[in-house]
Amino acid sequence: MLRLAALFALLGLAAATFVVVRSGFSDVLHALGVAGWGIVLTSVYHMISLAASTVGWRALMPGKKRPGFWYLLYVMWLRSSVNNLMPVARIGGEIVAVRVMMKRGLRKTVAVASTVGELTISVLAVFLFDVVGIGLFLLRVADSNIGWKLAGSMLLALPPIAGLIVVQKFGFFGTLDKMFKLMFRESWTKFTGSAAQLDRAVHAMYRRKKQILLCFVWVLAGWTAGIGEVALGLHFLGFPISFASCFMLEALVQAASNAAFVVPGALGVQEAGFLLFGQMLGLPPDIAVALAVIRRCRDVLLLTPGLIAWQIQEGRWLLGRGKVKNTRHSGESGNDSFFQWRG
Repeated sequence: MLRLAALFALLGLAAATFVVVRSGFSDVLHALGVAGWGIVLTSVYHMISLAASTVGWRALMPGKKRPGFWYLLYVMWLRSSVNNLMPVARIGGEIVAVRVMMKRGLRKTVAVASTVGELTISVLAVFLFDVVGIGLFLLRVADSNIGWKLAGSMLLALPPIAGLIVVQKFGFFGTLDKMFKLMFRESWTKFTGSAAQLDRAVHAMYRRKKQILLCFVWVLAGWTAGIGEVALGLHFLGFPISFASCFMLEALVQAASNAAFVVPGALGVQEAGFLLFGQMLGLPPDIAVALAVIRRCRDVLLLTPGLIAWQIQEGRWLLGRGKVKNTRHSGESGNDSFFQWRG
């Protein structure tokens, strides 16, 4: 699996390089020079999207002992970093998030149920966002051929989304328990515990209709905030376009990137999407590709530190376990609380 992901990553990197070179390497560099420090500001702006999604995620967690906003924003940052930069088909971040929250002391059922719920709601929210954006695009472009292809791709996304909802209704963990045990063996049982208990927690969460709606609104707001990221990037590149065009471009690129979930970071696919759809919306090739590079700079500037923070966190826990073992052997009581994250 990792070898296949590495192959997709190399192919994607080659495709991204080809897109940049084909669009005029020197022209793209000049456009990025014009943007200057605006690249950093555009990258930091992405925290607005993460913050909105964090509020929605937190709404699904019952009780007064749920994590605070700032700590959960930190977990969302780790989750996004893993999903966007690691070869994990954009689901590894959820596993990391559950592990981090459980280490902090959140009950397993709450951590797992809220993460599954937020992931499902996020899929529905981005689907709605993409449908509206693509619908606006179809009304604007004259090429009916590409219009039908885009409409067909959205229809193809319906069965997997419906399947995700149905399998949760019948018991997500109970239904897939055997498959996960074959894939992960003892590690899966140690991680999840009772599949029936987790399914009951998921069902109980979905019965809280008000919180589900609140989560959907905030997660959709997070995806919508991505429009501002496109507008801000183009502003610093000196080529502003209308809000509607920014909406369409963000929706089209997100749809293309999500369809290529097996490619780590949607390498190559994202760049090609910005170039193809950007030109159809009136952007020069160098500006469209420069905007794609700014999106990649966001990954480097904002999400790479998230991977580093996650590894530091894991290192603390590993050292903590070693300390406990050593103190037990020496007849002392071990305490690894120093190594746990203090948010």
